[in-house]
Parts: sequence; structure tokens; C-alpha cells
Amino acid sequence: MAKTCLLLVSLGLLSFFRAAFCCPNDQKQALLKFKSAFLENTAVNSSSSDGFFSYGLEDWNSTSDCCSWDRVICDSRPNSRAVIALYLDSLQSPEPVVVSSSVLAPLFGIKSLMMLILSSNHIQGQIAGEGIANLGNLVHLDLMQNNFTGSIPPQVSHLRHLQYLDFSGNLLTGVLKPEVGYLQKLRILKLDDNFIGIASVGFKGKSVFTAYSDNDWPLVNLSTLALSKNKLTSVIPSSIQNMTKLETLKLDNNMLTGEIPSWLFNMKALKNLFLGKNGLKWNNNAKIVPRCMLSGLSLQSCGLLGPIPEWISSQRSLDYLDLSNNKLEGIFPQWLAEMELGTVILSDNNLTGSLPPSLFHSRSLSLLDLSRNRFSGELPENMGNATAIMILILAENSFSGKIPSSITNIYRLLLLDLSKNRLSGTIPVFDPTSFLAYVDLSLNDFSGEVPLTFSQETRILALRGNNFTGSLARNLTNFYMLEHLDLHDNRITGELPNFISELSTLRSLNLRNNSLQGPVPSSISNLSNLQILDLSHNNFTGSIPAEVGNLVGMIETPSTFSSISFIFTFSIEYTDLIVNWKRSVQGKLRGLKMLNISYNGLKGKIPVTLGNLESLESIDLSHNTFSGPIPQSFTKLQQLTTLDVSNNHLKGKIPVGGQMDTMDDPTYYANNSGLCGFQIQLNCPDNKPPQAVEPVNESSESWFVWEAMWIGFPFGFIVSASVIFLTGFCTSRCLNSSIASS
Repeated sequence: MAKTCLLLVSLGLLSFFRAAFCCPNDQKQALLKFKSAFLENTAVNSSSSDGFFSYGLEDWNSTSDCCSWDRVICDSRPNSRAVIALYLDSLQSPEPVVVSSSVLAPLFGIKSLMMLILSSNHIQGQIAGEGIANLGNLVHLDLMQNNFTGSIPPQVSHLRHLQYLDFSGNLLTGVLKPEVGYLQKLRILKLDDNFIGIASVGFKGKSVFTAYSDNDWPLVNLSTLALSKNKLTSVIPSSIQNMTKLETLKLDNNMLTGEIPSWLFNMKALKNLFLGKNGLKWNNNAKIVPRCMLSGLSLQSCGLLGPIPEWISSQRSLDYLDLSNNKLEGIFPQWLAEMELGTVILSDNNLTGSLPPSLFHSRSLSLLDLSRNRFSGELPENMGNATAIMILILAENSFSGKIPSSITNIYRLLLLDLSKNRLSGTIPVFDPTSFLAYVDLSLNDFSGEVPLTFSQETRILALRGNNFTGSLARNLTNFYMLEHLDLHDNRITGELPNFISELSTLRSLNLRNNSLQGPVPSSISNLSNLQILDLSHNNFTGSIPAEVGNLVGMIETPSTFSSISFIFTFSIEYTDLIVNWKRSVQGKLRGLKMLNISYNGLKGKIPVTLGNLESLESIDLSHNTFSGPIPQSFTKLQQLTTLDVSNNHLKGKIPVGGQMDTMDDPTYYANNSGLCGFQIQLNCPDNKPPQAVEPVNESSESWFVWEAMWIGFPFGFIVSASVIFLTGFCTSRCLNSSIASS
């Protein structure tokens, strides 16, 4: 009996301690409800049965203690095991689906929460104000990179312990209302990349910037205010100077106007100041003596005139400098070259002279963009000493001579753009195992055989507009990750080799305006990712292989973006193509699918199988000797926006139906022997042979001018620098730490 009693007491104590050291059951049930709602919501919205995967929620189940679950932190005190932190960021797979904000309802019942992170989950809908108000213990709230709409709920002001608030990267509107001022413990406020204004149409009240006097300014503890990429108008609010602890101020990419106030440089705590891409104007006559010590400065498009301001030399901690798109003149100053900066962006100015060799003594420099200036002379021989460079863009200057061989010492180099200069000579041999992924040497004076001495991981290779000769070498297939190859406007000869089909990752191939000859190989159909094929202005002969109709990349629905991801913590995103249309019409075609084999010696019938390429947007078969009819299968091309079959020997009725009904420009069909149809306003009676279309003047112009082609070359740097570095993700310090951690 005594043993039984002892056993019962032991079991009771065990049960008591287990309950004491487990998370509360109501919180556990709330978390399970959230998981269930999230899974159900994604399953409903997903077009694929396997389109969703919950990263880190696999161990959330009813049989285990929620304090042991991934992404859940409980109070460590022995008398309380309440849930205090939830790390629920990035719960979806790389192909995410939209999730309703209603799935968050169970979480609003966990009142012990001090930290809630829900970033990057594609959640849409309004932020539930009443739900947020229940979480009165919150210190850290992160809802960034979702699709939340509406205004910031006023109930946020109930979170009196809040120190960190991040709503960036959403679709929020309205103004930053005075209630935000109640968050007097707030240190970090990130609202960038939304649609928030200082005031809005119909808003008759005040914003947080105008509701308080200088003496009762509430946000005295704020150290970071990030309002980039919003709809801020008017002038920079003077109330900002009351934030005496402010270290980071990001107001770039808005619609602010007026003069940049000099009092900004009197804010002693200020370290990062981003004002670029507004309507702001720099006072070029002002004498600036900063009382702050900046580490980041962006004055892009702020009307700076004359030499690079010398007061910048006093900023000994400066790591990030963007003075692009101004009217700066003069040389690259020696004092700037010796400052050991991590990022230097001086593109789109009028700077002249040669580059000082001391610039490349830096072991901190990670990004250098001097494109679209008037620099000249040879590139410094010691360029390779700057071994930390990851992005080097010197395009559209007047540099001459050879590329220094020392450049191959920059093992971390990821993007190299030396296009539109006067460079010549031998291209250095890069380590095949290096990180170099983007190479643009277009529009220079290089000659000889096509250089293939780059990293095996090269994704983008653009060598257009040089004087390369010879045939395509087999070691082109060493680029096993190549996505875009642009060799147009060279003097390449020989046949298009069968081994080109081994480049299985290729998405665009531009061999336009060379001297290639022979047949188009049927093996090209093995390029399953190919979306853009331009073989125009060559000497190809024979017929179009029917297998071209099997190009999967021109059949499937296009993706909007492609990204190049590496071991680093960022990616470069680029759109597929920017096209300058003939007749000066410019447009962007997202995920463009294009086939251009014009101006060759091809003959025979147009393959019916081309109608299988249902995502094709542009076909140019002009200036060949094709005969027979236009295939009726072309009516299946529902994405077609441009068709040119002029200057062939085609005959018969032009197909009717689908997009073919919109292909009604007679020049699309000109100089064929017997076409008829309503598209050219010529009937096809059974008892009367069709008449020929009036000839038009031939033009060597194609439907597409590739001047602005190739994965956004016109904004190649805008993507890599503006998107990545303007958001502060890629200074040398974070780059080095990213590489070290990986």
C-alpha cells in the first residue's frame, strides 16, 4: 500500500513538473491551428500539388512539447514556459503562393510573445489591428517582404514596449500617423518599399512629422528611420533633427523636393544618410563642415556640380558612397582613392582622366561602378591588387589598351562589365574555378578567336560588337551553367556545331550578324531552356529542322525573372530582355520568347511544328527563300505580337484565327509571290489566283535592335548596384562576413 501511494505521489509530481516545464496547452493549440491554417491556405492557392513546403514546421505536432519545436522560443525561467518568440520567416518553397492574413489569427492569442517574425511569406490582406493590439508585450515585430495592404493600423500604438518595427517590402498606403509617436521605446522603424506618404489626398489630420513640436518630440530613442521607396512628398521634415540618437536615415527613392538641409550634417549620431533619387537639390555653394562621421552616403541624382566635394574626405569611416547621376566633373581625386571604401558608385557623371593606381591598393573595395563617364587611358596594371572586388563596372568610357592580366587575381569577382570602351589585345585567362558569372566585353576592339578563358560557372557571356573570328570552339561547353550567350556583330565563321546542344542551361543565344554557314542543326532542339534564338544575318542554308518545334523553353509559360544565386547572401535579378522595336517603338517583353532566322539562305516549307511554340512572342523568317503556305498551326501562337515573313516565296491564304488576326500589317508579308487574306486586304477567291503584294523597300534592319539587349544590359548595374547595394546589403563588411559564414 505504501509503495502504491509512493508511486502515485511520484507520478503526480512527475506530471506536475512536466506540466510546469512544457509550454501552455492553449499556446500549443494556437500554434497548431496556425500551421493547419497556413497549410490549408497554401494548398488551396497552389496550382501544383507539390508547390508548397513548410520549412521548419515538420516537428510541430500534438505529441511533443512546443518549446522543443523549431522556430519556437519559450521563456527560460523555471516558473514559466510561455512562448516568447516565433521565428516564422520564409515558410514557403522557392515557388511560393499567396497566403491570406487570416491565417495569423491564432497567433494573436499568444499574449506572452515578445518577438514575432513573419517576414517573406507572401501574406496578403490588411494587418489585423485588433489582433496586433493583443500582443502588448512585443518588443520586436517583423512583417517585412509580404503583400500586406491598407494603412498601418493605429492599434500598433498599443505596443508600448516595442523597440523594433519592420513593415518594409509590403503594399501599405496612407501616412505615418501621430499615434506612432506613442512608441517612445522604438529604436528601429523600417517602412521602406511601400506606398506611404507624409500626407495623402483627403487626409485632413497630421502625420507624425507635423503633429509634435520640437519640445515634445516623442521618438527620441529612434536610431534607424528607413522610409526609402515610398510616396513621400514635400520637403525633408525639419522634425527629423529632433531625433538626436538617429544613426540611419533612408529617404531615397521618394518624391521629396527642395534643398537638402545642411542641419542633417550637424546630427552627431548620424552614420548612414541615403537621399538619392528624389527631387532634392544639393546647395553647391554651401560650406559643409560635418559634425557626424558617416559610414554610408547616397546623393544619387541630387544635382551635384563641379568636382567631387572635398568635405567627404573628412568622413574617415565612410564605406559606401553613391554620387551617381549628377553633374560631377574633373578627375578621380587622389584623396578618394586612398579612403579604403567598400562601395564606390560614380556612374553617369562627366568625370575625366585616368584612374589613380592607388584606388586598387584597397583591400576593402567590393563594388566599383564608374560607368558612363569620360574616363580615358589604360586600366592600372595593379588592378588585381584589389582582391575584394566583387562587382566591377567601367562600361561606356574611353579606356584603351589591354585588360591588365592581374585582374585574374580578383578571385571573388562576380560581375565584370568593361563594355563600350576601346579595349583591345589579349583577354586574360581567369581561373576556371573562380566565381565570375557575368562577363560583358561588348563593343570594344578585341580580335582573334572567341575567348573562352573565363570561369566554368559563367552564366552570362556578352562579347558582341568586336572583331572575333574563327569558328566556335568545343570548349564552349565547359560553361556548364551558361544561360545567355551573345556573340552578335562579330566575324565568326564555320557551321553552327552540334555540340551547342550540350549547353543545356542556355536561355538565349544570339549569333546575329556573323558569317556562319551550313544547316541549322536539328540538335538545337535539345536546348530545353532556350527562349531566345537569333541566327539572323548569317549564311545558313537548307531548311528549318522540324525539331525546332520541340524547344520546350518556347512552349512553356515564361517566368518573369531569372536570378543568379551564389554562395553569397544576395542574388542578381534581371529581366530577360529589353527590346527597342523597329520604328522607334520601345517596349519591355517579360520572359520574351523569340525566334529570328531572317536574312539567311534558308529554303523549303515553314515547318508546321513551329505552331507548337505556343509561348512564342516574335517570329522573324524574312529575307529567305521559303516556299509554300504559312502554316495554319500559327493560329495556336496565342502570345504572338510580331510576325515577319516578308521577302520569301510564300503563297496561299494567310491563316485566320487567334493572334494571326492581329498580324495585319502588310509589310509583314511583303514581297511574296502569292499570299492573300484579309490581313493584307486581298481576297482569296477560289476561281481567281491571288495577286502579289506591292513591294516595299528592303531594309537591313530586323524587327529587333539588339542595342539594348541581353538580360538588361542597360540596367545591368542598376540591378546589381541599385537593387543590392542601395539597400545596404552589400557593403564590404557584410560581404566579407557573408563569405566567411558560407
